[in-house]
Amino acid sequence: MKTKTIGLIGGMSWESTAEYYRLVNELTRERLGGLHSAQCVLYSVDFAEIERLQVQGRWAEAGQILAEAARRLEAAGADLMLLCTNTMHKVADQVQAATAVPLIHLADATADAVRAAGMKRVGLLGTAFTMEQDFYRGRLEQRGLDVLVPDDAGRALVHRVIYEELCLGVVRDASRAAYQEVIAHLVEAGAEGIVLGCTEIELLIGAEDSPVAVFPTARLHAEAAVRIALDDVRIARGDGTL
Repeated sequence: MKTKTIGLIGGMSWESTAEYYRLVNELTRERLGGLHSAQCVLYSVDFAEIERLQVQGRWAEAGQILAEAARRLEAAGADLMLLCTNTMHKVADQVQAATAVPLIHLADATADAVRAAGMKRVGLLGTAFTMEQDFYRGRLEQRGLDVLVPDDAGRALVHRVIYEELCLGVVRDASRAAYQEVIAHLVEAGAEGIVLGCTEIELLIGAEDSPVAVFPTARLHAEAAVRIALDDVRIARGDGTL
């Protein structure tokens, strides 16, 4: 069977999109072995333009840019698509409406992983848009999760580090320690796990930085895409068996 082509809408920021590219290729090689790599196409936008529209609340215009990216990926042969950013899932429906290619929703992949781990109450870290608005939290809650977010100061800290540091490729030990403090407060409030609900956060925080399980959304998203892309693929072993 032919491997499905994964379409990646990236550049928000390119720092985390590079991780997506690495992950889909590593996961494909783990599944298929040898010199196998992912069959994928990438469209990377200019994040400065998207960020400006975010700040101005012009989400529909940002959605138009990403919808055009989706159409270009469809023209390039994508069989499924990933929007490689949590925040811009605010316009996921607009992007999906622009193409017949299925968009794998990041929040759904995350919720599935949390539920598979037997958890219900999670803390959510992300941009202020993701933590405070309903497009992402609500999607998790619709799938049966109880979602906690940091207090005002914690949300401001998490948001600032994302845009002023991580999106620029800056990873600081002091910011890691500050995030660990925010995580500790969420755990004290009852969080059983922590959703790293911004793809850049995985550049800063890993499992070793939290007293409870973390759910790295970029990795979970990539894993879901690779499962779908390879669903019909069967590779023969040396002895001729499958």
